[in-house]
Amino acid sequence: MRIGIDSFVSTVTDPVTGVDVSPVGRVEHLLEEVERAEQVGLDTYGIGEHHRHDFMDSAPAVLLAAAAARTTTIRLNSAVAVLSASDPVRLFQEFATLDLISKGRIDLVVGRGSFTEAFPLFGLSLADYDSLFAEKLDLLLRIREQAEVTWSGRHRPPLTGQGVFPRPLQNPLPIWVGVGGTPESFVRAGTLGLPLMVAIIGGQPARFRPLVDLYREAGRRAGHPPEELQVGLHCIGFVGNTTQEAADDFYPGWAQMFGTIGKERGFRPPDRAQYDAMCGPDGAYLIGDPQTVATKILRINDDLGGISRISLQMTNVRLAHDNLLRAIEQLGTGVAPIVRNAIPD
Repeated sequence: MRIGIDSFVSTVTDPVTGVDVSPVGRVEHLLEEVERAEQVGLDTYGIGEHHRHDFMDSAPAVLLAAAAARTTTIRLNSAVAVLSASDPVRLFQEFATLDLISKGRIDLVVGRGSFTEAFPLFGLSLADYDSLFAEKLDLLLRIREQAEVTWSGRHRPPLTGQGVFPRPLQNPLPIWVGVGGTPESFVRAGTLGLPLMVAIIGGQPARFRPLVDLYREAGRRAGHPPEELQVGLHCIGFVGNTTQEAADDFYPGWAQMFGTIGKERGFRPPDRAQYDAMCGPDGAYLIGDPQTVATKILRINDDLGGISRISLQMTNVRLAHDNLLRAIEQLGTGVAPIVRNAIPD
């Protein structure tokens, strides 16, 4: 099982001084986080894509290029690239170039995203939410298969044999599908034989087992071998010296972030009881001391019939940089060895 981190590169207010970290400082902190993840032996680091004032990851390929230039072994990935709002030709070119810079350490994880700001920003209609993704995924896969592409669709001018370059070092470039909780998304990924990245941000992870089974069955019916049908998880997580310390450190930023998003969407404000339930044995959050987090990962692995990758989303708007670096160290030196010993390659 590959173990890593995903970041949404949110703006951060230092919890001690109350001062916002500057954009330059926040990006530098991100790159230090990626370097630390590699140093402590983590397998992956992913960067998201958002087009909001409170995030700094609107150009993830640029951030990943900087991370690739400062690392040598850790795999880097999008988390996720918002394919619905992207040109598949340009997206493939960017990630093929990233693959060359990193010497074959790139995974392209594509999805529709959990926010909608990209649609009006790029002149797209939310009414085309699903058809945009399906059509652009089809084109992206066609580009991956061949350098010269003939293709036509509704949402983009046709290609009539033009070449798409450069080609990546990895052949084929790994393309994962990021999904939430809709059965249609799981079936589509399985039918296409693409690895699956499941975002679990609430509820109980075990409830995703029927959807994962649906994915695997769709892949089997389409004739894809089981080893191609990989399942990864993206979960909110944080590691501390003790479970109580980890929960207390992560809570203020969690409450602020989910309070802001919830207010925009008409949800009631989040509270500590809700948070603590998510941190409990059956909840979705991987927050605690190394043994607690490792035990929960192993349980989720069993509940879902085996997973190949898990990424902890540690983004927090009120967490000191040094505290995050310590959590990364705990994940690499404390959690990962326990999981790897229990699930050998």
